Amino acid sequence: MAIPNDLSLFNSTSSTNLTKISGNTSTPNCTDWPHVPMTTVIPAIYSVICVLGTVANALAVCVLAHSSASRRTVANTFMLNLCVSDLLFLLSLPLWAVYYSQGYRWPFGLIACKVCGFLLNLNLYASIFFITSMSVDRYLAIVHPLRSQSARDPRRARLTCILVWVLAFTCSAPGLYLRTLLHHEEYGVVACGIDFPSHESQMTLVCMKIVLGFLLPLLVVSCCYCAIGRNLLADTGLVRMQNPSHPPNMPSFKSQESCSKPERPPTPCVSPSSSGSRPLEGRGLERVLWTVAAVVLAFFLCWFPFHCVTFLSVLKQDRWLDGCWVNWTIETLTPLTLSLGFSNSAINPVLYCFIGNHFRGRLGGLCKGLCACLKTRREDQSQKRGSFSTRLSSFSRKLSDLKDLAIVEPSGPA
Repeated sequence: MAIPNDLSLFNSTSSTNLTKISGNTSTPNCTDWPHVPMTTVIPAIYSVICVLGTVANALAVCVLAHSSASRRTVANTFMLNLCVSDLLFLLSLPLWAVYYSQGYRWPFGLIACKVCGFLLNLNLYASIFFITSMSVDRYLAIVHPLRSQSARDPRRARLTCILVWVLAFTCSAPGLYLRTLLHHEEYGVVACGIDFPSHESQMTLVCMKIVLGFLLPLLVVSCCYCAIGRNLLADTGLVRMQNPSHPPNMPSFKSQESCSKPERPPTPCVSPSSSGSRPLEGRGLERVLWTVAAVVLAFFLCWFPFHCVTFLSVLKQDRWLDGCWVNWTIETLTPLTLSLGFSNSAINPVLYCFIGNHFRGRLGGLCKGLCACLKTRREDQSQKRGSFSTRLSSFSRKLSDLKDLAIVEPSGPA
């Protein structure tokens, strides 16, 4: 069946431009390009992302929401809101999987189309804004720990989260207004897409998505983590210079003193028990640096391909580029790169929560508490069943005694 190419989830074209057919390009010379069965591949990918992401984010929300007051830090506040944003979107992902599996037919009505499209765009902006906020918080905590103590307040973090939600809602509002059901009789589908009133409005929203949803956050995140990396490496180099001849398994007095200083708590100081053969490049420093690299790479790799394809489609519509490779790239890679971007919702809780020892410990404590609660409930139910069976047997014995008494009484004297 012919599938309109531009009916992607992030529909960036007007309904008047829906003339390309996925897998069947506009020129006969494009028939040699491979065809990807999107109606089966995309729903399978979405199903995996939905299951894994929902479980991971739900566990993260449970742990972060049930944490004690002392654990409700600025970072945990941003984490909780990030997981909520990802979870809201992931709950709508099954509808998009059905949408693809039915060949871009939307069977759920106009309201569901608008709500699901809004949640999709809301998550795009909110998740990236929360990742940026967390990056700035980590930068302040590690590079400027003393000067940022007043700024890194949980109340201000909650106000920042409210501001992020409002900003994400504002950026998603135009898509909510323009998204509608598009009837295409030539393809035999009723699609859920965006009907732009003009080419200028389309270019404005596309540029806003690329700049606000990717380029600016990527610039801020990269600058923050580059500064964090330089700070950690500089601290390590300074300690090395102060202790050039110290034995590898015996940390110096200065390094132990630096570990005890309250003004630099995020710096990974190494103790004999946690370091291997390298006292100043121990597992703590390596863990921080690898986490930094993983955060930046995950953010970049998940969303960079989709925004590249989006920019390529803009160049094609403005007639800067044309040809079979452009058509095939846009038609085939748009849904695939979008799936890669969605996978960031499943990766986020792993990067920000599950790799932390404190989070894993709280998750284990929550699971143990849940198991203890279930065990206690089963024991209570078994005790209730036991007491009920005891009362039933006692009642049966009394009933049998009454029957015996009724049999014996008639045999007495008349």
